[in-house]
Amino acid sequence: MEIGVDRDLCEANAVCVGLAPEVFDLDDDEELVIDASHAEAEVERVSAAVHACPKNALFMRG
Repeated sequence: MEIGVDRDLCEANAVCVGLAPEVFDLDDDEELVIDASHAEAEVERVSAAVHACPKNALFMRG
């Protein structure tokens, strides 16, 4: 599974972090960090995070 973010759209509001903290995090500069190594086990949460993104900045494939 591929998970990505359009950094031009992402506002780092952390909705995704709240829904799938094993996969999404914000670094010290408030840039979104994606740890896709846990994505397969968290498909439902990742999907919910992608759909809940207020800026539609997230995507997943596969």
